[in-house]
Parts: sequence; C-alpha cells; structure tokens
Amino acid sequence: MKLEGIHHITAITADAQRNVDFYTGVLGLRLVKKTVNQDSPTVYHLFFADEEGDPGADLTFFEYPGAAPGRAGAGMVHRIVWRVASPEALDFWDGRLGALGIESRREGEGLRFADPEGLDHELLAADVPDAPLIADHPEIPPELALQGFHAVRAYAAAPAASAALLEALEFEPTESGWEARGPERGGLYIYDPPPAERGIQGAGSVHHVAWASIPDEHMAWRDRAIAAGARPTPEIDRFYFKSVYFREPSGVLFEVATIGPGFTVDEPLEHLGEKLSLPPAFEHLREEVETNLRPVVNPRAAQR
Repeated sequence: MKLEGIHHITAITADAQRNVDFYTGVLGLRLVKKTVNQDSPTVYHLFFADEEGDPGADLTFFEYPGAAPGRAGAGMVHRIVWRVASPEALDFWDGRLGALGIESRREGEGLRFADPEGLDHELLAADVPDAPLIADHPEIPPELALQGFHAVRAYAAAPAASAALLEALEFEPTESGWEARGPERGGLYIYDPPPAERGIQGAGSVHHVAWASIPDEHMAWRDRAIAAGARPTPEIDRFYFKSVYFREPSGVLFEVATIGPGFTVDEPLEHLGEKLSLPPAFEHLREEVETNLRPVVNPRAAQR
C-alpha cells in the first residue's frame, strides 16, 4: 500500500481573475474546474492542472476577495516544486518569465519565481520515471511545459517529530526529505528551517497539501494516521474525490485524497472549467452562490 505522490496543493488568492490569468496565461496550466469551496460555498475554488485534469498536477485556490497577503512560517508549505523535462526547459522558462516582467533566478539546479501574490515556485529538471502531466498552450511547446508536481517544501522547527507519522504513511526517507512513491507516481516532502517571523494564512500562502490514494485503500490510510497519533477527520465526499484531513506534527495540514472519480463527472473533458460547477449537494444554492461570486473568465471558453 503506497500513496501515489502529491494529489493536489491548495492555496489562497485574493483575486480569482488575476489568479486565472497567471496560471493559465503565464504558466500554461488548464483551468479544469471552477467551483466553490465546499466548506464556505460563498467563495470560489479554482482547479488548475494538466490537459486531463489529473492528480499530480492539480494546483487549486480558494478565493477570498481582498484577503491580506499571507506569509509562510513554521508549520506551512512555503514552496511548490514543479518538474520540467530538461535544462533547456529551464532556459525557456527563464526567458519567458523575464519577457513577461516576472523576476526569476537560478538557484542550484532549479529556477525560482513567485506568482503575483508571492507564492514561491521552483522548476526542476527532475529525472523520474513518472509520466509527464502537460497542459496544451499555444505559446509553450509540450517538451518545455510544466510536467506536474515534484515536491513541496515546508518550514518545520522540529522535523524529526514527524518521522513516525510519515513512516506510518509509507513515506521513505531520501537525501533531501521524504518521498511518497507508488507504482505510478511519486512526490517529495522536504523540510526547511523556519524563519523567525510567524506564518500568516492569507493571499499567496498554501492552505494544505493532499497525497493521492487508490480509492479502495483510502480508509486504511486514515486508520494508519490514527495509529500514528494523528486525529483525522471522517472521510468527506468532495464529489470529485474523497478526502481525509489531519495535521502532521510540524503543523502542516495534510489531506489524503482519492484518485477519482475526477473532474469529468459533471463536465465533458473538452469543456472542463468553462462554467460554474456545483456538486449535487450544493446545486440548490446556485442562484445565491452565483450572485455573490465575481465573474471569472476561463481563457479557453472566451476563445470559443
């Protein structure tokens, strides 16, 4: 029983349209679902991913309009690391970001930059066997596109305290951190020493990281988390996947999410993200929800 790497990463934005413009227009991801935060259905939940909407490339955002800027601190993910295919891809992204007025810098073998709200990203030419998860974009050749998540980096004051839980979840220690690797995919979880300033949850900060589970094993992972001392939620049906949440000892909020049923349960693949999708349990709120949400244009829908 192994987790299949990172399922999705969820962060916070203060401006949904600016967020869409950056992640689709600049980074070339596909907006695959425009829905609401099921725990607060008056705000957007946007999902960006590869062309098929696969787990492993799924970056999501809650929009809280006008939210104050966040700041990563102890117990928070502070950087998202993406895979690219080659050093040539790093050169491409260095040039593309610079041409768009976005500051980037080489750091070791990676290329670092931030989104408009300060969320830190790194691109890495990673040597892994995993299938690339790529979205179509007219300005980005497929061989140079983002290929899905490689890692998240989190701040932790006492990372050794998390070892027992991570081992219970079948993470394996590596030279740089911990790896969750299943038969199909893997993802790294890396700790860094925290800054002196305390973290603030706000725009440009990561809310949680989700790890991918085969559906039949989902509740077994919950049992393992309990046995290792975590206090997980009951299984929650999110319609597009099922979820269990708990904090690991460093303070980072973990989710274990099922692979499937996926985003095509209520939209055809070719039209993902073009309309406001509400799970059946929220459909009766559509008129109220749509009144409170600012319109967000999916660039693909606008081009049709």
